[in-house]
Amino acid sequence: MSLLFTNIRTLYGIQSAESTVLKGSQLGVVAQINNAWLSIHDGLISGFGEMQTMSTQIDVSSFKEVISVNDQLILPTWCDSHTHIVFAGSREDEFVSRIKGVSYETIAKNGGGILNSAKKLNDTSEDDLYISASARLRSLIKMGTGAIEIKSGYGLSLAGEIKMLRVIKRLKESFEIPIKSTFLGAHAFPAEFKNNQQAYIDLIINEMLPAIQKENLADYIDVFCENGFFNADQTAEILSAGKKYGLKAKIHANQLNYSGGIQVGVAYNAVSVDHLECVGDAEIETLKNSNTIGTILPSAAFFLGISYQPARKMIDEGIAIALASDFNPGSSPSGNMSFVFALACTQLKMTPEEAFNAVTHNGAHAMELGKEMGSITIGKKANIIITKKIPSLAFIPYSFGSNLIDQVFINGKKYE
Repeated sequence: MSLLFTNIRTLYGIQSAESTVLKGSQLGVVAQINNAWLSIHDGLISGFGEMQTMSTQIDVSSFKEVISVNDQLILPTWCDSHTHIVFAGSREDEFVSRIKGVSYETIAKNGGGILNSAKKLNDTSEDDLYISASARLRSLIKMGTGAIEIKSGYGLSLAGEIKMLRVIKRLKESFEIPIKSTFLGAHAFPAEFKNNQQAYIDLIINEMLPAIQKENLADYIDVFCENGFFNADQTAEILSAGKKYGLKAKIHANQLNYSGGIQVGVAYNAVSVDHLECVGDAEIETLKNSNTIGTILPSAAFFLGISYQPARKMIDEGIAIALASDFNPGSSPSGNMSFVFALACTQLKMTPEEAFNAVTHNGAHAMELGKEMGSITIGKKANIIITKKIPSLAFIPYSFGSNLIDQVFINGKKYE
């Protein structure tokens, strides 16, 4: 199928096919064409340019459908590289407790938090989990997400983790957007292993990983490296085991404390280290000298009321960063990437251009999808957002409370 968009007010996010992850001053550059056209063939971007040159570059009559977008913007879809959208039940009671002054750590120690979600998930069938996760994913696509990573981690048992990963595999098979699957069995220690943590680590290594490999259920392995959860040595042991099964690292690091998670993640060549609220000079030096992407999750900091990540310093030091939603029932119950875009500008002091590249191009690279997603590039998937009639890219984070997405196209087809 061939499709041609014309009269685009501005086409944003143009990159060459050779473009790699963006760092430093490169992050703040967004190539654009005003008064543009964009062509799609067989689900891929096939061409683009200025309207005044369109007739000399393509045969308009050859297209099956020509759509004039009437002065609207077109941009690549959001690439959300950190989510937990397979879960059973909400946790608004904990939200109220935090309002009353109970900390996230205290809630977790008292059996809430991740353990609360684990109990609910283990009592829920695979089919019911798939139905609820599908509804969330459809909603996210309508809000502009065109590629996503989904983690397990609310099973905390062999049966529970495999159940979650099977749900993610079903989502991969049912939805046309790219989906990456991450095994996060090391999300918390189940209550029965509180006094024998090594026994749970052994369960992850000796039983969960072989079962995951047998069914080809995961692309990555993740560990919550944090005080009160998994320490740096335990994290290293689990990442090392995952590597033997062909699972690359993508870990939770330094959300609540200086946990050593960044250092151990880089040591294991993690694709990304995520959260990063606690980042000092040592962590910055570690990331500067690595190929690991720092994925920042500002909506979790917003919802928990904790300090935001030092994004400005990280960018100025030349560290590659991405932005993601951390959609989960406890600390970030939203996958609205337009809101993440706005938080990056208002709270992290990123420019709209930096934030845009971090939620598209670099987000794709944080899922190793940079060759097929994240920018307007000939040959990449035609996963695009058509905005409502707005004046500029900066208007999206500026008008953070409005839904400014008119249409979403996935593989060149309008998403209904």
